[in-house]
Amino acid sequence: MRVAVVTESFPPVFNGVANSVVRVLETLKAEGHEAIVIAPTTPGKFFNGFRTYRVPSVPFFQFQLGLPNPLVSKILDDFKPDIVHAASPVLLGAQAVSWAERNDVPAVAIFQTDIAAYAERYGFKLLRPMVDRMMANFHAGATINLAPTTEVRDYLIRLGLSNVEVWGRGVDLELFHPDRKSTQVVAELRRQFAPNGQKIVGFVGRLAPEKQVDRYSELFSIPNTTFVIVGDGPERAALQQKFQGYDVHFVGKHSGDDLANHYASFDAFVHFGAEETFGQTIQEAQASGVPVIAPFAGGPKFLIESGVSGYLVDHEIPNGFTPVLADLLANDELMARIGEGGRRSVLDKSWSANNAKLLGFYASAMEMTKQSIPSELLVA
Repeated sequence: MRVAVVTESFPPVFNGVANSVVRVLETLKAEGHEAIVIAPTTPGKFFNGFRTYRVPSVPFFQFQLGLPNPLVSKILDDFKPDIVHAASPVLLGAQAVSWAERNDVPAVAIFQTDIAAYAERYGFKLLRPMVDRMMANFHAGATINLAPTTEVRDYLIRLGLSNVEVWGRGVDLELFHPDRKSTQVVAELRRQFAPNGQKIVGFVGRLAPEKQVDRYSELFSIPNTTFVIVGDGPERAALQQKFQGYDVHFVGKHSGDDLANHYASFDAFVHFGAEETFGQTIQEAQASGVPVIAPFAGGPKFLIESGVSGYLVDHEIPNGFTPVLADLLANDELMARIGEGGRRSVLDKSWSANNAKLLGFYASAMEMTKQSIPSELLVA
C-alpha cells in the first residue's frame, strides 16, 4: 500500500498522537508498505526511511495547529496514495480527508484529541457546541472513523458520524517491563528519590491544567512517601512553586529506556486527569507492573478493572484518592498483586497486534471506497 499519513503532531514533538503515528510508521515499514508524512513539525526530510513534509502552523493551546494550504494537495496528487491516514484531524487533517473524498481515495480518521473538551476547560464553555460541530465536519468525509474507546465512539455517533469503529492504542511490552525493577539502574533511581526507603508515587505526562497534577497536594499527608513528576509543560513552574517544601522531584521529560526505568522505580502511579480520551501512560505503567490509581472517567474506565488491574476513584470526591493510595502503599502484597494484574491486562495490546487491526481497517476502507465507485470508472 501507499499510505499518506497526515498528522497534527509529529516528532520532535512528543505526545500521544505523535507516538502512535511513529508506531504506525514502524508497522508500515516492517510490512513493506510505502508512506509519506505531512505534519506541522518534522525532525528532517526523512523519518524511518519515509519522506516527511512540514507545513505551516500556528500555536493552539499547547499544540502546533497545521494550516491547510495548496502544498498539501500537491503532495497528495504527486504521491497518489492508496489510503489517507488522518491522525487527530483538525484543519490540516480535514484538508487531507477532503482531498481523499474528492479523489475517491479511502481515508481513515483517528479521533485522539478532544478539542471541544480543551475549549471548555480553558474557559470557552459556550463554544463547545460549535467546536463539536467543527470536529464532526473534520471527520465527516472519512471512509472510517476510529475512536479509542466505546465511549468516544458513541460521542462521535451522537455528532452524526457514521462508520465509527473502536481502535485503541498499543503499548511496548518489551520496553515497559516489570523485570526492570530488579536492575541496578532502577535501584539507583530509587536511592536517589527515596534515600530513606520511602514509597515512590509517580506521574508521567504533559504538565498542563487538564492533567490536574496540582491535585497531588492531596496526597502529601501520606507518611513515608516521595513523589516523582516526569514530564514538562506550561504548568511546571506553577506546580514547582505550589509543591515547594514537600518531597517532590520534578525530573523533566524522559523517553526510551530512561522513561521505562522511571516507571519501574515507582511503587504506584497516580493520574488525576479526568479528561483523557484514552490514557497511554496508564497502559505504560501497567505494562511496567506498577499499580495505577486513576479517575472513574474517560479513557481510564476502559483500561482499568478496579481492584484487579488498578483502581478507579470518583474524581469529584475531595481527597478521594488519598485513602486508596495509602491502603495500597501499606500493603506490599497488594501492590504486587495489582501490579501483576495491570501487566496481564495489557499482554494482548502490543503495538504489532494493535496495528494489525489498523491495517484491517485500511483494507475495509479500501473495499468500501471501491464498492462506491461506479464500475465503469474502475480501472481493470
